[in-house]
Amino acid sequence: MDMENNLGYATPVADESDAVRAQFYKKTYANLALGVLMFIVFELVLLNTPVVVNGMMSFILSGKYSWLIVLGAFMGVTWFAQSLAYNSASKPKQYAGYALYVLAQAFIFVPLLVMAMAQTGDTSLISQAGILTLALFGGLTGVVFGSNANFSFLRSVMIIGSFLALGVIVAGMLFGFELGLWFSLAMVGLASISILYNTWQIKNEFAADQYVAAALSLFASLMLLFWYILRILMNRNS
Repeated sequence: MDMENNLGYATPVADESDAVRAQFYKKTYANLALGVLMFIVFELVLLNTPVVVNGMMSFILSGKYSWLIVLGAFMGVTWFAQSLAYNSASKPKQYAGYALYVLAQAFIFVPLLVMAMAQTGDTSLISQAGILTLALFGGLTGVVFGSNANFSFLRSVMIIGSFLALGVIVAGMLFGFELGLWFSLAMVGLASISILYNTWQIKNEFAADQYVAAALSLFASLMLLFWYILRILMNRNS
């Protein structure tokens, strides 16, 4: 999600010295790595807590509106967490928002990871999806930092695509039709667009002290990409 709350009210990092920019990028990607590490730790705890796994799987399978409730709760937590990370001047509050968002992602990933492990009996599909996600993320990041291309136009594409995707997802839940391989491929494309835009925004619009918010924006796009790459692998495996 693109939140502009405080962007534009401080000096963009693009206008800072080379040393300041380098420090900002270092902190941003270090915090992104921290988010990925927190996600893995949270996920290991959740997946090894039977009451969480059984409770979530039972709830999701209880009716066609159950996943809609989970999605609504996730969006609410996301809004609150991003508000803390983007709007608070307090670094502890920013990190609290970031950690809350990572935890929310870990919870919503539980059913998908359980189903992925059930297909093969191990974590091979998850590992493959993780490697492909990081490789594609690294390539997209390199495109932005390796060129002077202006990716600001992708903001409109990202917003329109996000609303269309949400509409299709909600319709699928309400009317019970499957979102197949082509939808997952389209969502990988949307996640890639989001990574390109967010990376460009980090390079050009974020202020030097907004590295927590910058990391959160990248983490959100990374998780979206991981989700649908894993779904594609599961689709092929089945």
